[in-house]
Amino acid sequence: HGIELRLGERVTAIAPDDKTVTIERPDDPAHSETLRYDTLVLATGLAPRAFPGADPDLAGVHLLRTYDDAVALRGEIDAAQTAVVIGAGFIGCEVAASLLTRGLSVSLVEPAQTPLAAALGTQIGALVARLHNDNGIDVHAGVAVSELIADAGKVRAVKLSDGTELAADIVVVGIGSTPVTDYLDGSGIALAAREDGGGIACDTTGHTSAADVFAIGDVANWLDDSGKPKRVEHWNHTVEQASIVAHQIVGGDAVTASVPYFWSDQFDLKIQVLGSPRADDDLHIASDDGKKFLAYYSRDGYLTAVIGAGKVGAVMKTRPKLQTRTPISEVI
Repeated sequence: HGIELRLGERVTAIAPDDKTVTIERPDDPAHSETLRYDTLVLATGLAPRAFPGADPDLAGVHLLRTYDDAVALRGEIDAAQTAVVIGAGFIGCEVAASLLTRGLSVSLVEPAQTPLAAALGTQIGALVARLHNDNGIDVHAGVAVSELIADAGKVRAVKLSDGTELAADIVVVGIGSTPVTDYLDGSGIALAAREDGGGIACDTTGHTSAADVFAIGDVANWLDDSGKPKRVEHWNHTVEQASIVAHQIVGGDAVTASVPYFWSDQFDLKIQVLGSPRADDDLHIASDDGKKFLAYYSRDGYLTAVIGAGKVGAVMKTRPKLQTRTPISEVI
């Protein structure tokens, strides 16, 4: 297809006025090369946050972002009995569930009141916490990790801010990620404010502040339909952004965004979210049998999202109502 794939190289600078990109090889930083572009797409993703103050070489402590990260974690599971997962976002909850199914005793630690509180609110977070507790995970919410305790260069325990000490042959740190934008220093390309999610500031179709430069994926902070900046870290969102940007570059019919959708597989349940929920939206729980549940989000009296656990059909049939401005009274 005429695509030149250049592996083992990194971008160190961008000059939008000259329409050039400077690249170098990490194993030979003295050698650099300048490439010219007509159109540039930035898709540099995120870098996972390490646990603050922890020895980066401490054995048994894992971040999870790349294929190599996953292989390294998998390689330690068979010899381990206990695991602590720090952070109960989507990655943390999925990893905790997976480790438990591999036979480990798992503790999940989250400083917020419940798992997934920032993304889905505390009511749904409490239902997710129930799911994990019912499956045998020891959930510690509303408490922070104060220290990783090591012996002979390997982690052996995690100490919490309330003094609790949790045994840990393995620790997985899932406390968020940072958009990779350091190569933009001095480029003049605008970044979104940290309180808006950070990343590269874009309009509603991926244009950055520099002409002929787009951004997509985890690093990109696009304006939503209401004009508010929003950075989304779900793969299907990236696929959609790529299509929107590609059509602008090569021409053709305009591509419009569909209803946002993502899911998370935890234990034997698929948790699906359709729409754009906020943690402070009004929540309406439609059904809850102690395991599976269905709920709707609304804002100012209008439907904004639906979430279901083990409710595939009910979630997906809500899509048409999320494509228009639907009063929540028509749903509940």
